[in-house]
Amino acid sequence: MNYGISRRDAIRVAGGLSLSMTALAGSAASAAATGSRNDAPLGLRLQGIQHFGVTVQNMDRAFEFYTEVLGGTEVLRDGDFRGVEIHNTILTDQEILAAEQGVAPVSIGVPDLAGGSQRLDVRFVQFDNVVVELLQYRDADQPQGSGESFAEPRDRMSPAYPRSMHICFHIRDDVDFDKFITDLEAECARRGMDQVKANRVITVRTESERRSAPQSANTIKIREGASNGWSLIYCKGPEGEQLEFVQALDPVKQVFATAKVAHLKKMAN
Repeated sequence: MNYGISRRDAIRVAGGLSLSMTALAGSAASAAATGSRNDAPLGLRLQGIQHFGVTVQNMDRAFEFYTEVLGGTEVLRDGDFRGVEIHNTILTDQEILAAEQGVAPVSIGVPDLAGGSQRLDVRFVQFDNVVVELLQYRDADQPQGSGESFAEPRDRMSPAYPRSMHICFHIRDDVDFDKFITDLEAECARRGMDQVKANRVITVRTESERRSAPQSANTIKIREGASNGWSLIYCKGPEGEQLEFVQALDPVKQVFATAKVAHLKKMAN
């Protein structure tokens, strides 16, 4: 599906909706007008984090989770990306690796976007302060959205693996964190999203034990040291992707607020 908007425009639109970037836009534009921004340290040429991306096996399922379950808002969707330029832009490093190893690119999960045998679809989802991009690589004969992914999902998803990434969602201050996790799992189970499973802070070694753990075991609450006021839990998403949910109360909340003010002041100079 094509909504008449380019990928570059997609990123620009999504970024414009991000509140954390809006605060910096004026000062960046002013500096750019004088030409001074081009000579500034690299960090002063940025506008913050534009989005986090996750490659999914089933686009419709992932989109339902991030919009209907977690409440994000669709920014736009685009797709059927193929051709030499987009292939090289995303996959050159993997093509070189396949050549060095003397293996077929497909054997290490490289789709044929250049020839069009596979296609790339994207959807952007806006949250309060960040955008999540969902990406799916599918065979050309698979329909957008409901089609299956070109590559098999990885079966080793420990966050300890180097190169692993995760998306972290910030829970509001007045929300009961433990109940949120219970309700999240129940809603996902109702939708058939069986992979959405949160960890527990007590030791469990079977799925039955995990499910029967008390609600108070849903989150770890740090109440001392530099992270005093921080609560968190790790959870797998509907595609097996690594998610984190956090809540930041005082005093650690003020630590983050102070750091943000200092960063914005630095970026405005």
